[in-house]
Amino acid sequence: MKVSGRCHCGNISYEAEVDPSKVSVCHCSDCQMLSGSAYRASVQAPRETFTLRGGPPKIYIKTADSGNQRAHAFCPQCGTPVYSAALSDPAAYSLRVGCLDQRQQLPPSRQIWCQSALGWSSNLERIEQVSRQ
Repeated sequence: MKVSGRCHCGNISYEAEVDPSKVSVCHCSDCQMLSGSAYRASVQAPRETFTLRGGPPKIYIKTADSGNQRAHAFCPQCGTPVYSAALSDPAAYSLRVGCLDQRQQLPPSRQIWCQSALGWSSNLERIEQVSRQ
């Protein structure tokens, strides 16, 4: 599936090909912190299909407990997280589903790091819903 995305202010935009059956939600504490939310939804885009346009992203290097490093790219103007990838020679880019124009067509098919999931994040159906604020 061809997707297009952008940061909130439009400084960075991109296109890629993704497999819509491979969307995942990560509940790890790093994704909670880096997204500012209860979890992060992402989908992998092979390097050869990913085209970045606009201004260059700011890169934050995250070092895991294992010592592996990962580049987290975000817009230097509005701060929107755009993707993450291996630090050197990435095979794929992990695109943030919330930044994709086609996000409505990309429901997650799996959840990972569920041991770190916030207890209230699994079922929001019983919480009051307001269509607009």
